[in-house]
Amino acid sequence: MARFKPVSYAQTLMVPIILEKHLVPGTLEFAIHHLIETRIDLSPLEAKLRDDETGRPAYNPKVILKAVLLAYLRGIMGSRKIEQAGRENVTFIAITAWSTPDHSTIAECISSNSKKR
Repeated sequence: MARFKPVSYAQTLMVPIILEKHLVPGTLEFAIHHLIETRIDLSPLEAKLRDDETGRPAYNPKVILKAVLLAYLRGIMGSRKIEQAGRENVTFIAITAWSTPDHSTIAECISSNSKKR
């Protein structure tokens, strides 16, 4: 009879993760991260936010823009699928610094910044 090593799904792990290490130079996600952090002026997006002393703080527009751009360039369409990628895909977790905006926040950002035809 075969013997197997025991497994425990109830174990607690402490794994140090440096999210920025998952953004490898020369990759698409690194390019998106670098361009948005260092080259693109997002003050027009930030000006739309009415951030005051009350309520929940807004997601940084850089985070949402990075997630949307990476998703679109990877063929992921739809705010629910982008939200899912942000919760399950290590690359999306790294590029958003584990912020995980929900689908309604992503959809609102996309629709409020789209040109009306």
